[in-house]
Amino acid sequence: MKKILVVILVAFIMIQFFPIDKTNKPVDKGMDFLQIKKTPSQVSKLINNSCYDCHSDETKYPWYANIAPASWWVKNHINEGRKHLNFSTFAMYEPKRQINKMEKCVEMLEKHEMPLESYYLGHQDAKLSDSERQELIQYFKREIEETKRKMQ
Repeated sequence: MKKILVVILVAFIMIQFFPIDKTNKPVDKGMDFLQIKKTPSQVSKLINNSCYDCHSDETKYPWYANIAPASWWVKNHINEGRKHLNFSTFAMYEPKRQINKMEKCVEMLEKHEMPLESYYLGHQDAKLSDSERQELIQYFKREIEETKRKMQ
């Protein structure tokens, strides 16, 4: 039993030598969702607190992102989040794709699929009340309609 524990401890120590890359890409505010949509400050705060760590290039890594294997899990979440939606590069999306992304935001919020439950473990301030969730849903719906109107 002691040998197994020693092997596990050595393995744990060894994996600490393979840290994740926590470098964020430089952000061009002219490409950022909150800027290009002129998002009101209250809504900006909600989106920033609940979405930007995984869905932007402005990730604030928590302390446990320094400890493998938790760091690998965190980095994977961030990579997946950015792949599906990156608010920092939102202006690069064509208008139809912007609409699609915002519709997906509405859907995820309505189904309570975002933010992820696991994200709340280290980010209690990201938890949305029902009224905050509705505020975001209504905001995204208004922006969808505005984007459609601009396309005509």
